[in-house]
Amino acid sequence: MGVWRNRSPPRAGEVADAKRLTEGAHLSACAAPFEARPPSVTPQASQGPRHLPVPGRILLAIFAFIFALPAAAHETRPAYLELIEQRPSEWAVTWKQPVMDSQALRLVPQLSNQWLARRPASEELTSAFYLRRWQIRAPAGQLAGARLTVTGLDRSITDVLVHARTADGKRFDAILNRDKLNAEIDFGGWEGLAVPAYFELGVHHILAGIDHLLFVLGLVLLVGFSWRLVGVVTSFTVGHSLTLAASTLGYVNAPVRVIEALVALSILFVARELLRGEGDTLSGRKPWAVALIFGLLHGFAFAGALAETGLPQGDIPLALLLFNLGVEAGQLLFVAALGLGLLAARRVRLPESTHRTIIRRLAPYAMGCYAGFLFVERTAAAFA
Repeated sequence: MGVWRNRSPPRAGEVADAKRLTEGAHLSACAAPFEARPPSVTPQASQGPRHLPVPGRILLAIFAFIFALPAAAHETRPAYLELIEQRPSEWAVTWKQPVMDSQALRLVPQLSNQWLARRPASEELTSAFYLRRWQIRAPAGQLAGARLTVTGLDRSITDVLVHARTADGKRFDAILNRDKLNAEIDFGGWEGLAVPAYFELGVHHILAGIDHLLFVLGLVLLVGFSWRLVGVVTSFTVGHSLTLAASTLGYVNAPVRVIEALVALSILFVARELLRGEGDTLSGRKPWAVALIFGLLHGFAFAGALAETGLPQGDIPLALLLFNLGVEAGQLLFVAALGLGLLAARRVRLPESTHRTIIRRLAPYAMGCYAGFLFVERTAAAFA
């Protein structure tokens, strides 16, 4: 009551007017941060873009797509059908298809001569493949001209490698996929390993292997598009070619699961080097050495994929060469695509600091998170 000592109590209208003024002041204060200000009075904290720039959003979407993929790098492993005439009119037929989560893909090979409609002599289910074997007694003439189809291939992204050889050395090689669902067995063609089969397998393996592509991406971001990139890519090629050949030919063996975990660790290392920036680091001083060392690991991983597929025993060196050339072709295609993406990004006018943030912060963190997940999962699988 003391506040009204020297004045009369306010009338009802005055109270209402004061209330409206108070509410208006509160609303103005709340709306103030959202009101447009002239450039001269804009606070420093509100400068800069409010949203991630376009290249950053594109890169983030790409990595989000990568994270959505299954962590296993061999989800697109090919199936393999081999038909070998061991002696005249005695055939050994092997069907080998990948297994995912202890379940075989729904792929069923069929020959128009009904060879594969018979009950297989043996069946075997491993953690990686489902194997079926037949022993067929029939002349080679029954296979020549037969049409091969694989039921379920049109609903899969898996390839099927086909290799057939008669007792007198005639052969047939082909690769089936969702774009080519059948083939006619023809022993009258070129008597040698079909070039497209293992070359295309190499291209497909590198482009479908997210872990390998992430490592190459890290190398490109590390050295940029300069002459240093030529040396780095060459070193990576030499490294994985050496171990791919040594492992495939049986000179060196390495546990596949451990190698796959180390491949993920190599991506973590490159991501860490990107975050450290340009400084006195091993990757900064000798990036070619880093590419060579980790290329050896990736070569063992390539060899594991090739061994899981299967190789024609009479043409292992040629199949190895074609597969390696396919890997190199796929790698160069990826680097070329990165170059085109860089040219497109430069058309977007953004501050240099923004591009540096995307390359030095967003990309390494995304790569590191994904690689860390792969490393933990693969290490657990290796010691399970």
